[in-house]
Amino acid sequence: MNTITIVVLALAFVAAPVLVSYVVEALRRRPTSPSPTYWGLGISIAYADLGGTRVRYLKAGRGPNLVLFHTLRTQLEIFQRIIPKLVEQFTVYAVDYPGHGWSDIPKAEYAPEDFYQWTEKFLETVDIDDATVAGVSIGGTIALVLAARHNPRVSRVIAINPYDYPPDGGIRSSSLIARLVLAPAGVPILGATLMRMRNKVVSDAIMAGGVASAEALTPELRAELYEVGERRGHYQAFQSHERRWADARNLYPKIKVPALLIHGEQDWAPAAQRERTAGLIPKVMMKTIGSGGHFLSLDRPTELSELIVGFAASAPESSCAV
Repeated sequence: MNTITIVVLALAFVAAPVLVSYVVEALRRRPTSPSPTYWGLGISIAYADLGGTRVRYLKAGRGPNLVLFHTLRTQLEIFQRIIPKLVEQFTVYAVDYPGHGWSDIPKAEYAPEDFYQWTEKFLETVDIDDATVAGVSIGGTIALVLAARHNPRVSRVIAINPYDYPPDGGIRSSSLIARLVLAPAGVPILGATLMRMRNKVVSDAIMAGGVASAEALTPELRAELYEVGERRGHYQAFQSHERRWADARNLYPKIKVPALLIHGEQDWAPAAQRERTAGLIPKVMMKTIGSGGHFLSLDRPTELSELIVGFAASAPESSCAV
């Protein structure tokens, strides 16, 4: 066997999985967004145009504005267990980022700056003022950055298990499957190939690593997350820019509005990273919810709702550094 033959065979060996992944992606179904929510009676769904990208969001309740930002790789349904309680006190908004949930899937890098600009544009487009902005995981990091950039529409910020500490801890520590699948997610070609081959077993296992109790993930939520994952191009949201999210910490000292950090006792963030983040934010309060994992809105909805209500309803001067 000559050198040219060996090279051709090697290239074919490498190219075959890539080509197969494109075939798998092309054969995926084209599911459509359900109009009503299956989990919240009277909660309607709307769409907003962010400069040519159509995003799904909900608005429900009456009272002060509360905006919820979900984690990377999920959607607004991550809040389904807390929204019914929060709408008793607030006008609640929750949005699917571009490339997530049932929003449009634009061609983008899906880097941190893309998310910062999308969420700023959402607040502007829907005309949400004087808002408490709360986010889970990278949604929490996004909320903190909006506050650090002095977005005039943000009056308070709540970061729930903010994801700003890679490479320490993180989703890869949640399970063996998460390590095997997501570790190479940011590697050119290889990462995209693996993400195009995604399936329900992998999706369920990764999500289960974010809750303290598997019962927090209902069959309906698992099914919808898989249904959304069938959308062509949805794999882009699963490619990793984790190390770049850590740059957000450089902005935290600029936050001037009252801030609340909430961690689940069993969150992926190492204790030292939690303290470091808290130490960077002026006017910060820090709370820990026992027996809670990364997806606290699923794990401990009652405790989380109470903390959100108490903080968002408090007078601005009542928040102080601790």
